[in-house]
Amino acid sequence: MSVKIGNIDLGEFPLLLAPMEDVSDPPFRFVCKQNGVDMMYTEFISSEGLIRDAAKSRAKLDIFEYERPIGIQIFGSEIESMAEATRIATLANPDLIDINYGCPVKNVACRGAGASLLQDIDRMVEMTKAVVNATNLPVTVKTRLGWDDNTKNVYEVAERLQDIGIQALTIHGRTRAQMYKGEADWSLIREIKRNPRIKIPIFGNGDVNSIEKAANWRMEYEVDGIMIGRAAIGYPWIFREIKHFFKTGEHLPEPTITERVEVCKTHLDKSIAWKGPKVGVFEMRRHYSNYFKGIPDFKEYRMKLVSLENIDHIHGVLEEINERFQTEMA
Repeated sequence: MSVKIGNIDLGEFPLLLAPMEDVSDPPFRFVCKQNGVDMMYTEFISSEGLIRDAAKSRAKLDIFEYERPIGIQIFGSEIESMAEATRIATLANPDLIDINYGCPVKNVACRGAGASLLQDIDRMVEMTKAVVNATNLPVTVKTRLGWDDNTKNVYEVAERLQDIGIQALTIHGRTRAQMYKGEADWSLIREIKRNPRIKIPIFGNGDVNSIEKAANWRMEYEVDGIMIGRAAIGYPWIFREIKHFFKTGEHLPEPTITERVEVCKTHLDKSIAWKGPKVGVFEMRRHYSNYFKGIPDFKEYRMKLVSLENIDHIHGVLEEINERFQTEMA
């Protein structure tokens, strides 16, 4: 059975790319899309920033045809601002609008946005209703289990948000208090999935960093799909590998050094094309060590890559890495 959000058909068991601040921009989304991700989201966008027409917020609305289906994710603390931001985001023509009620970081949660709304479900319901009413697109939500261990209220959240019209819910298996520490607990996600009242797709998120985990948790927690975040950074192949395993029960070989170099180059080129040479080169620096994780003696190359500004020189170092490690790792 296909999983559907409104009219968007995501296939039998979709893999979603989590919205990640400073990571899931168009260059990164491009390489994930090439590797088979079923649905993606923009980085989360501040509703206040959109209304003020802040350049940084506005740039995050950039979406491309090849990325579809794609959702724009917004966050904020004021209901009217969220409704207005929804209208602005709708004009960018995404496939859906997603609300962030999960971000645990201080300058979001402590300003009454993101996960802090888990402390005030009535307000969360009111805000969600305002967003649903402000767009003709499907609205989805991403949240956590609760604020802390004593207030795991996502069961109630799921029912009440479904009642006012959200069309899918992604749950990160941690509380806000946990931030990204400790283990993600998906057992409450399964309880929500088993609730006969819940008809919308429920996606699980948190700690899926291997093919085995994706396969086991798919069965164990009965979710409709899985959202992957940190495990895709520097390793967009995770989507392709999980899908191949679901289909065949077999493991694909890991990407070769040539593939790593090629995808890293593509990411760099897209980054330069989208952000301009200076920012594109600079912001790519955080990705190099992720692309070449586990490769021996990579440090000297990393030091070169993060210090160079000339694009041809960076390409040259990437070629050098390819030549050296191709022979060493063969």
